[in-house]
This record gives sequence, structure tokens and C-alpha cells, in this order.
Amino acid sequence: MNRSPAVDSPPMRLFLFLGKKREVALVAVLIALVLFTGSVRPAFLGTQTLKDVLLNVAIVSLLSAGMTGVMLMRHIDLSVSSTLGLSAYAVGALFVDHPHMPIIVAMAAGIAIGLVAGAINAAMVVFGNVPSLVATLSTLYIYRGADYAWVHGGQVNASNLPAAFADLGTASLLGMPVLVLIAGAVLVAFSIYLQQFPGGREHYAVGSNPEAARLAGIRVGRRVAIGFVTSGAIAGLAGVLWLARFGTVDASTGTGLELQVVAAAVVGSVAITGGAGTILGATLGALILGVISISLVVLRVSPFWEQAIQGLLIVLAIASDAALARAIARRLREQRRHG
Repeated sequence: MNRSPAVDSPPMRLFLFLGKKREVALVAVLIALVLFTGSVRPAFLGTQTLKDVLLNVAIVSLLSAGMTGVMLMRHIDLSVSSTLGLSAYAVGALFVDHPHMPIIVAMAAGIAIGLVAGAINAAMVVFGNVPSLVATLSTLYIYRGADYAWVHGGQVNASNLPAAFADLGTASLLGMPVLVLIAGAVLVAFSIYLQQFPGGREHYAVGSNPEAARLAGIRVGRRVAIGFVTSGAIAGLAGVLWLARFGTVDASTGTGLELQVVAAAVVGSVAITGGAGTILGATLGALILGVISISLVVLRVSPFWEQAIQGLLIVLAIASDAALARAIARRLREQRRHG
């Protein structure tokens, strides 16, 4: 029997295809942005601009990866920016006291700080049954307040850092910034974990249906706790890379960054209702926002438009998710009816 023309029309088939292959749509949007800006300002297509975009996006991409692991399970971690700031200043202070500290030790220290911060979030959400939005909003201010109390108006300057560590933010390997390569390695490893390993796949199962996941033998609380701890660890590493990238840090480092991270994940088609999304999508979302930010500067558009555009993209992403869900449900109903 024939199906409804509206369900099988070419526009609907295209919409469903792009819905299932969201990364394709994100890549198309990214290319369109680059080509448009490049057509107006040809210098935008230069190699240096590409490196600047990647460097600016690398840290946000890292944080959005950790956020993705949490959002897949219907939670959110708003404390990532404060964790980053705390880690950046702590590692900078360590370098002031121990200027010959190995870089690997600095990274381990940053990750350890993030692990502790993530564990506190996990304890509040899993054992305290505090909604993640409330818990991490609280720790966002608690960690930032602790940072201000510790820093007490001081700061760590680039001159206090060893040259070898500062080179992480400027050096290149095979034409690619080292900082970007480090971030890329973490993104690839976490993506493989989520897609290929049983523990990673449990993130999707928990987000799709927590009760069904529990009945299937998945330890939901443990998986959620691991998600928050992982997000914290990644934020701690991002703090170390932030220190290497910018050199100077104080108590306000990373303030407001959590909004960019959430925006990158949502624009990258990580569902706020859980169970859907990829690290690649979140990374593409961060790239799109990063390209928009630099494009506004290149095109000499007021930077105040950046937040408005971010908000619009979030609304469009959520609206497209809802429209896709309705379209799929309608198609399934038509298939059963005419089947």
C-alpha cells in the first residue's frame, strides 16, 4: 500500500537523513561559514587564521567532550569553567614554587584537581540525589569562590612559567599546534571509548531510558558518577592547557566559559534529553561557534552579536531535535498503518 506523500516526500527524506547524519549537516554549515567569510575577507582563509581558530576552539572542544559524556545521561555539569580556573591557577602556583617541575607532573596535578572537583559533583548528584543543574550550579560558585579566596587578588604571569611549558601554547608539530594535537588525542580517545567500549555505550543506555538500563543490569549511579568524574578530569586538563596558551591566570580565569561549552554541545546535536550525541558533533559545534566568533571580528561586526547568535543556534538546535522526533514518530505510525 502507498504511504502518505508528506512522509515520503523528498524534503522529508532529506530532513530525516540529515537528522540521522547530523555531523554531515554540521560540516556543511561550517564550510558555508568559512566560505562566506573568506569571500568577504580573503585573508580569513589563510593558514594563520586556521591555526588561530583551532587554538581558540581546542579548550572549548575538550570541555564540550566532558559535557557530552554527562549530557548523554540526562545531566549537566555547569562547574567546568570554575574547575578549569582552579586547575589553571593551582598549576601556575606550583610552577612558581617548583620552576623545574616536569610538564607531565603539571598535567597530572591539573587532572587530579579536576578529579576531586568531579567527585564532589558526583557525590552530590548520585548519593545526595541533588539535581545536577542545582548541584553543579552550586559548585560553579563554590569552586570560583575558593579560587578567589586563594588567589586573593594575585595572579600568575607568563614570566613565572618555564619556557618548555609555555611552548605548549605556541609550538607546532608537523605544522599543527601542539596544544591542538593534545586536545585532539583526548577527543579521539574519549570518542572511541563512548562508541566502542561497553562502559561508553552505557552512557547512551542510561540516557535513553534510565529505568530500562537499571533493569538490564547497568549500575546507573556508578555510570553517572564516572561521567561527572571524567568531566572534571577533562576540565582539570583544560586548565593546564589554558595556562600554557595564555600564560597569565587569576581568579577570574574561565569565567562564563560554561555557557560556551553547553552551547557547543547543544549546537553539536548532543540531546539535552540524553541518549543521543557524539564527541565529533560536539567538536563541530565548538568549531562553528569559534568560526562565528572570529568571523564577527574579521567582518567588523559588533561582538555583542556573538551571544545573540549562540542563543539563536541553541534554539534552532533544540527545535530541530523536537521536529526530528515528531517526524520519525509520524513516519513510524504511517509505516505501521500502511505496512
